[in-house]
Amino acid sequence: MENFTKLSIVIPAYNEGRTIHLILDRVRAVQLLNNIEKEVIIVNDCSKDDTEEAILRYKEQNPGFNIQYYKHEVNQGKGAALHTGISKATGEYLIIQDADLEYDPEEYNLLLKPILRGSADIVYGSRFMGGKPHRILFFWHSIGNKLVLTALSNMFTNLNLTDMETCYKLFRTPIIQGIKLKEKRFGFEPEVTAKIARIPNIRIYEVGISYYGRTYAEGKKINWKDGIRAIYCILKYNLFAR
Repeated sequence: MENFTKLSIVIPAYNEGRTIHLILDRVRAVQLLNNIEKEVIIVNDCSKDDTEEAILRYKEQNPGFNIQYYKHEVNQGKGAALHTGISKATGEYLIIQDADLEYDPEEYNLLLKPILRGSADIVYGSRFMGGKPHRILFFWHSIGNKLVLTALSNMFTNLNLTDMETCYKLFRTPIIQGIKLKEKRFGFEPEVTAKIARIPNIRIYEVGISYYGRTYAEGKKINWKDGIRAIYCILKYNLFAR
């Protein structure tokens, strides 16, 4: 059994002023297994709306909730916000949480179980396995994730992941902090997957999670250009970086 006391929750935020209080409410409400403490690290990537005001207001209204707030003076991308958040984490383990409402913090405990059993160093939450609810949205988007990006990544890493592009990735903090990450935008997922796959004796697990996807009208930001970049990053960090 693995015993640890604090989980760092890294939230990159860009123009989420209208809804960020909702995800923070959900993070605050979740009771982690073994009474593990939560450390929330929000990195505002130079939002153009009132994201900063919303975060600071929430922080003031919830003084007992451990929120660490950082901001970029120039917009750099989601990956850069993750780099900042990861570097600030003090928990023994770390999970990534998008600021939107597509993923349910109530499911942190699903990812924690293989860790607490002493079986895993890293756990991915897969949107494509298990019996959890999934919003029905874009066919080609899901095909691109499963049959192109994840399959191509698996061919190089020799992992049998079902969802490389998932937001929910839970890491042993010293492992992720020890990886030199370069991708500043949406190339984070294939880069980090390629680099953890090369760590000797790393134990990677995957668990099924739910997915409450957003449409582009509702604020979804990733598009086909990011998919092309992801393919480039799979090749770059697997084939060319060896």
